[in-house]
Amino acid sequence: MDLIPFSKLTGSGNDFILVDNTMRRIDVELFRGMIPKVCARAQSVGADGMIFIEPSSVADFRWRFFNSDGSEAEMCGNGGRCAARFAYEKGIASSSMAFETLAGVVRAQVLDGGVVKVQLTRPHGWRWKEKLKVDGEWIEYSFVNTGVPHVVITVEDVEKVDVSGLGRKIRFHPLFSPAGTNVDFVQELGGDRLVMRTYERGVEEETLACGTGAAAAALVSLGGREGGVVDVVTRSGEVLTIEKIGNNVYLQGATRWVYDGYMRQESWQW
Repeated sequence: MDLIPFSKLTGSGNDFILVDNTMRRIDVELFRGMIPKVCARAQSVGADGMIFIEPSSVADFRWRFFNSDGSEAEMCGNGGRCAARFAYEKGIASSSMAFETLAGVVRAQVLDGGVVKVQLTRPHGWRWKEKLKVDGEWIEYSFVNTGVPHVVITVEDVEKVDVSGLGRKIRFHPLFSPAGTNVDFVQELGGDRLVMRTYERGVEEETLACGTGAAAAALVSLGGREGGVVDVVTRSGEVLTIEKIGNNVYLQGATRWVYDGYMRQESWQW
């Protein structure tokens, strides 16, 4: 294709390129090698990830989600919220919808003012307050998969953490191979309110927000409680609200539709 229509949406600081591929005009397998170029900042469109919306036989639509390095991810909370709003405003789904991901079918609801709430897949793979050795130092962590894997580390001051350096070492630690893990550094503010910084797998650097990471951080903070609501302050300053009801976990926050455009071949062929 010479031109690819797309939309740019952000969710609490994570930005995504969304493409309506319900007519299968794009061969995603052929295009996926170009995704790192399209997502390259200052050289192309630039984004944390790219999402293709496709037909599904089990839900309102299927998504293909790719990190900025071209790797395909099972789930992305903020990407899921942006995809839900995109599908709703494009007439692909109603305001209450279900969409197919590699992590399972995800349900979402588009609310007023660009706010979107998604029900994440059920958390699993728990490791609670275990020890991990990095550069000769023992670090206490918890682990949970909220659609993608997350290591959660509680710290006294997130501003003093070397997120890129330490995050990268934990992300590639043999304990979490071969898939690797996202790494969330969390400071408790009291009153079921947290502030979080995340090293994100697939982006391979700190991002301004992470929806599944916020969910993981909230679940660790709630501990064994059957339910609760936790507000997570992201690096962008925006707040994601996590609600736990039994085994069900919900992520809610604002989205922003930034612009629509067309990608020329020059955006991915360089």
